[in-house]
Amino acid sequence: MTQLLQHATKQHQRLRRQGLILAGLIILASGCGRTSESSSLETPSASAPGTPSVVAEADATPSPVPPSPVATDSTVISSEGIGSAQLGMTLGELKGVLGSETEFVVESPFIVDFDAIAVRRNGETLYHILYLAGETFGDDDVIQGLYTDNTRFRTAEGVGPGTPLTEAEQAYGEATLAYNTQNESREYARFERQPASNVSFATGNGNENPAGVYAASNEDYNETTEFRSDATIQSVLVICLTDGCAPAAN
Repeated sequence: MTQLLQHATKQHQRLRRQGLILAGLIILASGCGRTSESSSLETPSASAPGTPSVVAEADATPSPVPPSPVATDSTVISSEGIGSAQLGMTLGELKGVLGSETEFVVESPFIVDFDAIAVRRNGETLYHILYLAGETFGDDDVIQGLYTDNTRFRTAEGVGPGTPLTEAEQAYGEATLAYNTQNESREYARFERQPASNVSFATGNGNENPAGVYAASNEDYNETTEFRSDATIQSVLVICLTDGCAPAAN
C-alpha cells in the first residue's frame, strides 16, 4: 500500500509539473498577444486581434497520439516538432531515436523562467527542449516545448532562423511584428498565412534592437507591419497546444 501511495504521489507531482510547463510555454509564446491584469488561459479575448486562441488547457484530460517516426537527420520545423524531436515524445524516446552519438546537456538558466536541455551532435546544438526553471526533466517527462536558433532547420516552405523577413513574407504573406512589455518584450512575427498556431517566429526584443519599426507608445502591447530591411527570424519556438502532445494521466 505504501508503495502504491508513493507511486501515485510521484505521478501526481509529475503531471502537475507537466501542466505547469504547458502553461508557462503558452505564456512564453504569447509575446504577440495583448495581456491584461485579469487575463488567464481561459480568456482568449486577452489576445491581440488575429492572434490564434489557445484551445487546450493545462489540466485537460489528454488523448495521447504516438509521435510519427522521424528520420534522425531531419531538419524540418513543423507543428509537430523540430527535427527528430516531436511534441508528445518523452525525453527517453528521443534519446532512443537519436542514439548514443547525441549529447543532452542541461543549460540552466536558459531564458527567463525556463531551463533547457541542449540537444547536440558533433559539437553543434540542434535545438533545445524547454522546461520550467528550477525543475528537473527526466527520461519519462513529455516534450512540450522546443526551441531552435540553428539556421539548418526550416519549415516546409524554407523559413527558419536566419531567414530574412522579406523572404518569409513571400512564403506566408504580410508579417505583423509585435511585442508585449508584460512578456519580457519578446518580439514575434506572425503572418497572414501562419503555418501553424503553435509555431512562433522570434525576431528580437521590443526594448533592445527590435526588428520592427514602432510608433512612440506607452502601451504594454505594440505591433507594426513595418520592419528594418535587415530584419531576420532569429529563432523558432514550437509548443504543445493540443491533448495529443500533452502528458497522459495514468
